[in-house]
Amino acid sequence: MANRRDSRIEPSFEGSPRAKSSDGFSVSEEDRVVPANRKSAAKRKSAKAKSRGRGRDRSQRGLFSIFGRLLYWCFVFCIWGGIAVAGVVVYYGAKMPAATTWSIPDRAPNIKIVSVDGQLIANRGMSGGEAVGLNEMSPYIPEAVVAIEDRRFYSHFGIDPVGLTRAMVTNVLGGHFSQGGSTLTQQLAKNLFLTPDRTLERKVQEVLLALWLEHKHSKDQILEMYLNRVYFGSGAYGVEAASRRYFGKSARDVTLSEAALLAGLLKAPSRLSPARDPKAAEERAQLVLAAMREEGKIGDKEYKMALSAPATRSPSYWTGSENYVADTVMEELPDLIGDVRGDIVIDTTVDLTLQKLAEQSIRRLIDESGKKLNATQGALVSIDDSGAVRAMVGGYDYSTSQFDRASEARRQPGSAFKPFVYMAALEAGRTPDSVRNDAPIKIGKWTPDNYGGKYYGKVTLATALAKSLNSVAAQLTMEVGPDAVVEAAHRMGIQSELQSNTSIALGTSEVTPLELTAAYVPFANGGYKPDIHFIQRVTTASGKVLYENNGGSAPRVLKADIVGMMNSMMTGTVEVGTAKKAAFNWPSAGKTGTSQNSRDAWFVGYTANLTTGVWFGNDDGSPMKKVTGGALPAQAWHEFMVAAHEGLPVRPLPGTWKSTPPDTIVPDEIPSADASQPPPAPPASVGQPAPVAQATARQARPAQTVDADGFDMPSDGGATASVGHPVPPGDVGGPKKRRQTSILDILSGG
Repeated sequence: MANRRDSRIEPSFEGSPRAKSSDGFSVSEEDRVVPANRKSAAKRKSAKAKSRGRGRDRSQRGLFSIFGRLLYWCFVFCIWGGIAVAGVVVYYGAKMPAATTWSIPDRAPNIKIVSVDGQLIANRGMSGGEAVGLNEMSPYIPEAVVAIEDRRFYSHFGIDPVGLTRAMVTNVLGGHFSQGGSTLTQQLAKNLFLTPDRTLERKVQEVLLALWLEHKHSKDQILEMYLNRVYFGSGAYGVEAASRRYFGKSARDVTLSEAALLAGLLKAPSRLSPARDPKAAEERAQLVLAAMREEGKIGDKEYKMALSAPATRSPSYWTGSENYVADTVMEELPDLIGDVRGDIVIDTTVDLTLQKLAEQSIRRLIDESGKKLNATQGALVSIDDSGAVRAMVGGYDYSTSQFDRASEARRQPGSAFKPFVYMAALEAGRTPDSVRNDAPIKIGKWTPDNYGGKYYGKVTLATALAKSLNSVAAQLTMEVGPDAVVEAAHRMGIQSELQSNTSIALGTSEVTPLELTAAYVPFANGGYKPDIHFIQRVTTASGKVLYENNGGSAPRVLKADIVGMMNSMMTGTVEVGTAKKAAFNWPSAGKTGTSQNSRDAWFVGYTANLTTGVWFGNDDGSPMKKVTGGALPAQAWHEFMVAAHEGLPVRPLPGTWKSTPPDTIVPDEIPSADASQPPPAPPASVGQPAPVAQATARQARPAQTVDADGFDMPSDGGATASVGHPVPPGDVGGPKKRRQTSILDILSGG
């Protein structure tokens, strides 16, 4: 071990700069890991210079390296982002049906309703307007829409990267969502196929469908489909519906300022609707006009002229009484053709000129006298001899109330129901010359008083009807029986349920103006009951007939001699009776009616051409101020019928009847067990002598003519019945008995 340590050889660095060991190994200064401290100044300066040069190179290389890495990672990110987007598109695209099965869904069918002379009454259906070709509509409409909604519409491929980028930048800088990047094609795709949900899936599908639309259809076709389907607010889908809704004209006739307003609505249809905020709609329209000028669609002169157009408020709803007709037509349509599967045209029987005349008359009378007389509503129905409805006004203003008082409101007709009482009496053997004693009578606990408490004593039935005497009508109802009166009214056209009681003589069962007017038509046409109709024909847009009313045969419901007698009697109502204000230079007849406390005022009258019924009242049933059928209703009827018959040759009413000579008139007998016993007259009121008997039909003294339409119905205690109980009970007059006693016994309830 000692020898081994002693034999070890240690390295030596002594001697020359390059000392060598005895074995030939040597270590120089350059071989040292840590250089020696002893360096020359020259060497140190040289080393420092080289170090500074290498530092500058490293900083330059580091700067370029940062940009390089940034570009690299951006490139990588784009690649992976593209792969991710492609994956999302493929995923959501796979959930859609195969593109080969895609097709443009049918546009919601439009129902075009026109008058008898082809004028537009209304459009109904989901869209509310017919489709209009791009070359048919005003050229300002597509120009305005493209300028404000998608100015690169004709240059992009369904998606607009420039517009999308601009919208993204604007939204980011603004800190909120203010612009959308969707093209018109994308909007159409959404409207046609998708829900409005804001989800990634819906957006991806929208893009795919937009690309498909651009591939399958031309730009003009896409724009036309868009304009005919997009929502413009206030229930209007498509430019035709919107033009009709806001301007009352076709899209073919829209001006520059109107087109700008329509285009402006697309941003927020409900909020910017001129029916809601005309000022906001106008401000938006001005932006559209500026965009059109910027795009070179209009010049400075057109721009200034369009800016000068004032903002106007559109009605909050469709206006015009013709919409009552349109609503009724829509209710009847399913029973005629079933489901509507395509655009159709309905030819109605309504004369739009007469419709406007009727509306103007109703509104004028209410405007002039409604406040003073507490009358707020009116209705008018006019029907020709074939049953075709020529005009129907369902209220004062359709835009404020769509309830149709002509066809839906059931009101007491008052004395306007009496013709059916007299008709039943004539069919039972009475004549217009039959005499009854007009005096206070008592039926059980009910006393049907004449209007104003005035009585005429012995009068013919013709005079009693002309003067609308309540006591005589009640007597006739007791003679023939309430059931006979109900049957006669239903046979003539009344459809509502009627109470078979004595008070029916005074019109206490409620009916609609439409059915009451229809029930008078057989008097005007000679005794035939036609089918009351609004629709003459239904065709497709191409002209194929789906339904046509060929008239058919109307059944006879009234004998010719009864028609003659009724027309003779009701002519007196217009000539010398309660409806003298209705008379004009045509043979006419009719009957006024006023319910209790003037809650309803009626006049239904007719010529050989038209039967027209008019009603005035209040929706809440509140009384008017002494308004009778001979006042506002007769005035409205007169105005309408004069205009409706202008230029037409005069025609007489159907049927003839001649009054019996005065010296041979005797009261007709009432059927009884003892036919030889003459019927005693009803008791006159206490302390009041009976007036001298009236001798002939319609020879009432004009100075004494009163409107006896109104009626009073005392309660059990003798006071006037309460408002809540205007109709007497069904058993008024006591239990029904066979006619084995005198009329006095029957009327007294014994």
